[in-house]
Amino acid sequence: MTRTKPSAGLLPFYIELYDRAAPEKRALVEQFLGEIVSALASRGVEAVPAPVCRIREEFEQAVRSFEKSGVDAIVTLHLAYSPSLESAEVLLATRLPLIVLDTTPDFGFGPDQDPEAVFLNHGIHGVQDMCSLLVRHGRPFEIEAGHWQRSDVLDRVAASVRAASAAARMRSARVGRIGEAFAGMGDFAVAPDVLRSTIGIETVVCQPELIRSLLPGAASQEVRREMDLDKERFTLRSVGRQAHVETSRTCLAVRRWIEEERLSAFTVNFLEVTQASGLPAVPFLEASKAMARGIGYAGEGDVLTAALVGALGAAYPATFTEMFCPDWEHNGVFLSHMGEMNLDLAAGKPRLVVKPFPWTDAADPVVALARFRGGKAVLANLAPGPDDSYSFVLAPVTMLDVTGEDRMTDEIHGWFQPPMAVADFLAAYSRAGGTHHSALVYGDVCDELARFGRIMGWRVTELA
Repeated sequence: MTRTKPSAGLLPFYIELYDRAAPEKRALVEQFLGEIVSALASRGVEAVPAPVCRIREEFEQAVRSFEKSGVDAIVTLHLAYSPSLESAEVLLATRLPLIVLDTTPDFGFGPDQDPEAVFLNHGIHGVQDMCSLLVRHGRPFEIEAGHWQRSDVLDRVAASVRAASAAARMRSARVGRIGEAFAGMGDFAVAPDVLRSTIGIETVVCQPELIRSLLPGAASQEVRREMDLDKERFTLRSVGRQAHVETSRTCLAVRRWIEEERLSAFTVNFLEVTQASGLPAVPFLEASKAMARGIGYAGEGDVLTAALVGALGAAYPATFTEMFCPDWEHNGVFLSHMGEMNLDLAAGKPRLVVKPFPWTDAADPVVALARFRGGKAVLANLAPGPDDSYSFVLAPVTMLDVTGEDRMTDEIHGWFQPPMAVADFLAAYSRAGGTHHSALVYGDVCDELARFGRIMGWRVTELA
């Protein structure tokens, strides 16, 4: 089943003893279950509830149903105490991420509380029983505690589900690679078979014959339509028709390739785009357009970072970027790259220009140039580590607006202020093993991205 938003199987815990001793209570707990489903839906999470589970067979059936339906995670909800051995084997066996919601119907439980309310509000020791067993067996889980109405606990659960959704996309990533990885760049280099075995990323190598077959004709209606859309979307500056035609053909061929191969991301080594490669020009412009559609991208044949940008970009405003230059004077870092950015993150209307391309015999490409808009963001970097491990380095940053002169307008560009002195930040980043290719994710989402990293089983380092 294809789902259009983050989804979770909501697993309600109960005890068979209560159905035998007080069957009339079941309606009360099921009402609370329905309220949680609605509350999560209002936060953009598709909560798929299972029937109330009491015994092992019921837990097994519920989890099998979640796995079959393709939810991103399981959210557990203890409606009452539930003996952990009824559910433990099932939870230990499933590969779905576990998110424990530790909440109760009533906000207050002081001396003036009706003793009858104990029945509806004692699920916390079922949570303790279950989590203790999960810890004993080394099973990772996220847990969020608080009152469902009088705290942000459901916001935090929704954040964990979104993180789990990104993890599901990362584990099923299909990344197209045009050319080999840039020779000598070792920081992001991971062999395709290792990416597959450690994360699940599939690398799809672009064949020149295929991409050439996907090129539309220069005079085709599709090319004219693409050029007309560009005229609406961008400010054109001295863009010759021939250059625009060749870049539009390139964009459409790559887009068709993405669709045909069901890619979640792609990467290009610009040095391998030649007349023999099948593409008229380097697809910088399509990379920018694709990231705005939620397709991942990274330069230089970097499959790992492309997969990351794709996994995050489907849920958050995200782009590929590189830290280029330190601004020691103003405590900032200059971001740039050759000609790729998520166009939705531009400050103002991007300009289309022809970029001189002296590196190969490919045509000079048309690129969209803009500055990254200001606002809160997170620099997110996925770095290979020892023994096929990974480190996820996160830094909450502030993207800066420019109020005075900006002489960098002929480049993809932007500046951020790190969460500490720039010298300390750069040193800490490299101590953590950060690579020179990163994702930039807009929003105050550092905690949410850290959840994603934990779900993936990576070492998470927050530079804050």
